[in-house]
Amino acid sequence: MEGALTARDRVGIQDFVLLDPHTSETAFMDNLKKRFTEDLIYTYIGTLLVSVNPYKELDIYNKKQMDLYMGVNFYELPPHIYALADNAYHTMLAEANNHFILISGESGAGKTEASKKILQYYAVSCPSTTLLDTVRDRMLVSNPVLEAFGNAKTLKNDNSSRFGKYMDIQFDSQGDAVGGHILSYLLEKSRVVHQNHGERNFHIFYQLVEGGEDDLLHQLGLERDCKHYNYLMQGECANVSSINDKNDWKTVRNALSVIHFDESDIQYLFGVIASVLHLGNVQFDVDKNNHASMNSNAELRWVSKLLGVHVQVLQEALTYRKIEAKSEEVLTPFTVDHAIYARDALAKAIYGRTFTWLVNRINESIENQDSTRKTVIGLLDIYGFEVFFVNSFEQFCINYCNEKLQQLFIQLTLKAEQEEYEAEGIEWEPVQFFNNKIICDLVEEKHRGIISVLDEECLRPGSATDLTFLEKLEEKMGNHPHFVTHKLADKKTRKTLERGDFRLLHYAGEVTYCVVGFIDKNNDLLYRNIKDVMRQSQNAIVKQCFSSLEPDSRKRPETVATQFKNSLLGLTEILMSKEPWYVRCLKSNENKQPGKFDDVLVRHQVKYLGLMEHLRVRRAGFAYRRRYEVFLKRYKPLCPATWPHWRGVPADGVEKLVKHLGYQPDEYKMGRTKIFIRYARTLFATEDAFEICKHELATRIQAKYKGYRAKGEFRKQKEAATKIETCWRGVQARKERERRAWAVKVIKQFIKGYMTRGQAKTTDNSEYLAFVRQSYLNRLRDNLPKTVLDKTTWLTPPPVMAETSEILRKLHYRLMVRKYVRGITPQRKAQLELKGITSVIFKGKKDSYPQSVGVPFVDTRISEQDINVRILQTIRPERIKYSVPVVKYDRNGFKPRERQLILTQAALYLADETKIKQRVTYASLKGISVSNLGDSILILHVTSENPKEKGDMVLQCDHLFEALTKLSVIANKQNAIKVVQGSIKFDIQAGKESYVDFSTGPESMAYKAKNGHLMVVSPRMKAR
Repeated sequence: MEGALTARDRVGIQDFVLLDPHTSETAFMDNLKKRFTEDLIYTYIGTLLVSVNPYKELDIYNKKQMDLYMGVNFYELPPHIYALADNAYHTMLAEANNHFILISGESGAGKTEASKKILQYYAVSCPSTTLLDTVRDRMLVSNPVLEAFGNAKTLKNDNSSRFGKYMDIQFDSQGDAVGGHILSYLLEKSRVVHQNHGERNFHIFYQLVEGGEDDLLHQLGLERDCKHYNYLMQGECANVSSINDKNDWKTVRNALSVIHFDESDIQYLFGVIASVLHLGNVQFDVDKNNHASMNSNAELRWVSKLLGVHVQVLQEALTYRKIEAKSEEVLTPFTVDHAIYARDALAKAIYGRTFTWLVNRINESIENQDSTRKTVIGLLDIYGFEVFFVNSFEQFCINYCNEKLQQLFIQLTLKAEQEEYEAEGIEWEPVQFFNNKIICDLVEEKHRGIISVLDEECLRPGSATDLTFLEKLEEKMGNHPHFVTHKLADKKTRKTLERGDFRLLHYAGEVTYCVVGFIDKNNDLLYRNIKDVMRQSQNAIVKQCFSSLEPDSRKRPETVATQFKNSLLGLTEILMSKEPWYVRCLKSNENKQPGKFDDVLVRHQVKYLGLMEHLRVRRAGFAYRRRYEVFLKRYKPLCPATWPHWRGVPADGVEKLVKHLGYQPDEYKMGRTKIFIRYARTLFATEDAFEICKHELATRIQAKYKGYRAKGEFRKQKEAATKIETCWRGVQARKERERRAWAVKVIKQFIKGYMTRGQAKTTDNSEYLAFVRQSYLNRLRDNLPKTVLDKTTWLTPPPVMAETSEILRKLHYRLMVRKYVRGITPQRKAQLELKGITSVIFKGKKDSYPQSVGVPFVDTRISEQDINVRILQTIRPERIKYSVPVVKYDRNGFKPRERQLILTQAALYLADETKIKQRVTYASLKGISVSNLGDSILILHVTSENPKEKGDMVLQCDHLFEALTKLSVIANKQNAIKVVQGSIKFDIQAGKESYVDFSTGPESMAYKAKNGHLMVVSPRMKAR
């Protein structure tokens, strides 16, 4: 902690005891705010921990942080809740006595979270076994169960604890957490039947409705809508953005299993919760006698079913009161108001007793089975001082509780201070402080206190009201300095008080209470006949809660305030027998906004938690105390006599040190084991001197150390260099020898493999063959053929790879073919299909075919604009498929004439520039002849039986293969085309024949030969 004093201007002081001036509330607030701004939410007042809720996640609660604080001196590290938990634990082990940690603060200040962090720390830091882990798990998961049944959303906090909780964690002599026990105080039962605007009922109701399984809700007669239930909608805020009831339901269900609730108990428990919801919906009518009556009421039947009570019996209990007169019993009917009161009283009683049963069941689950002596650490998470706009009976009880705890707090703090002084042989100086016993007596004194007056008014016969109670208070306490009412106040004060109010001056300030509801809330009566009905219940939990063994006294039961006073006295006795540790929780702002520090709100809490009072008591004597060994170890560099080592008794060393530093006699005292420093400024001056000295020492030590390191480093480097040289030479020599031996072995193996390469695989040639295979595959990879037509460049394989090479060759060509085919466009595909037909007809038959392969076919050779309009009009219905210019040789004389050959779907036409010369249907086309030479002559053989009809046509076409392929496809005449060697006979007309002779020559020509035939000469084709 002392190390942080140098940064006190930036991050504040970690312990308020060292604050100067310590009596200034402004200085206190400035220090708190300065630390909060740096996300330092924890600050000490001696051993008391002040915690400011940051309303955001801070990375200070992980496993690493837990390990850091385990077994460390309290002031060695920055303030943390883990430090307080760890020191309480180790002090308990060392002294074998009991301790408790009191966590207090306003609703929403973080009390519940603080108790969770302490439990989690003990779960991680204590020794572990399977049995102990089970106990810890149950203790940890008891939190969400108790939160579900005992917490609710209030105006100030979405998860406000509406009961006080004291948990004892039991440890054995080894420090193992072996069990626990929970006590609960003053559950706010009135919340079951009434909530203020903006508040909710207990969480479990909403969790059941929103998260319960459909089958379960059906069994319980519930609907998945909170708006259907009167007890859930009075605050008009069933849905809260910060609460996920569905997820919380799953957590509670899982927790109940871990705590070992069997399924039947869980069903009974949810039945009780559901019965309260149904009970809130029970309605009463007014009969003709102005009495309460119930007709058909479905909600009452569900209550009857879930509680296991006959519906008629239950209806009678809610509408009639049983009065015993001597030996007779008389049923008196309720008015509607009385019936509603009885209904609500039953709902509160069922829920309150079930909560007590639940706490007892958890205690059974975490109870320590070993009867040997145990030490305990208690955790008291209890409501802080509450001041609302309207303060009622609940706030009166809560603030009375805080008065008692403040009284205990001051007593224990003074006692601890006095014991430390006596142990160290330091004279005790009496401390002036406000003794709040006068306020405690005002509330709890027998026959005269407020609780006694309230009980008398509740018990007396006649029409006792809240106002008659207030009048009695004014009679008995009219002169008390800490009590005032509207009637007793002066004119100025009277303006701030209503006629039904009384004001108490608590240790933390004034609180005004409204007496409305005090009588009813203190009575909290449940009629005896209703209790009798509940004892008949078939629900196992309700039966235990309203046990038949419960004394059926004719006396009225104790009032709520008396019960609470007695339980508080019992708690005080428990705490007085233990060593105290304190956590005070503060809200940083009302809106739960991260990083916002509301000065007015925080100052209000500092006042109501009595933090300044505690600081004043803690600083009344000496601000700082440390064991001699610790003090001397830190500050010995400040004195030449104690630096660097003090060989004598630590107390003597400290005496020399403080004299050298110039401490005045009134600034310090020497105890038996500790030095006590009175003023914080004395410690600050010492720490500042140490900070300066530390830098000077660091420079000197650094220089010495650097020289020492440099000399040692040089010697090491010289020795290392020699060793490295020796080792390096040896390593290199060994490597060279190994490399040569390896080379000889490899060469020998290679030669053997080469010599036996033609033999079957053996150990001698296996590596050589592998080398050959790899070498061939590498070369083949770099020299693969690039096109499908490349059939010659495939590498010749060695014998061992012949079969593999053939498989790879086929795969490679197949892959290239597949790539080529996938890359072909539809137009290209059609072109190739036509070329394929041409190949079938002419390949290997006609000499000029090879030259035509590379020439692409076109759709037509003559556009429609070049065909005579009259011809077009004639043949257009048949759809022109293809046209090409040709030369027609006359049948007599063989005179050449230019013509157009037009192919349609139905026929072919031979036309000149003006008219159609001849039409041949495809059916009358009996054949087509061409020569096997390189000419471009084709003869169309036409069927002609009439001598007057024209005969076969002899044509010359430059695009012979294209025209014939198109014709064969259009007319489906692939088999009609003949490639003829020698002369071709054709019919001039029916009964008259002629011939076309073919030969080769230097140039192409066609003429009528002497024999009367048409002679066609074509040049010789070069072989491809």
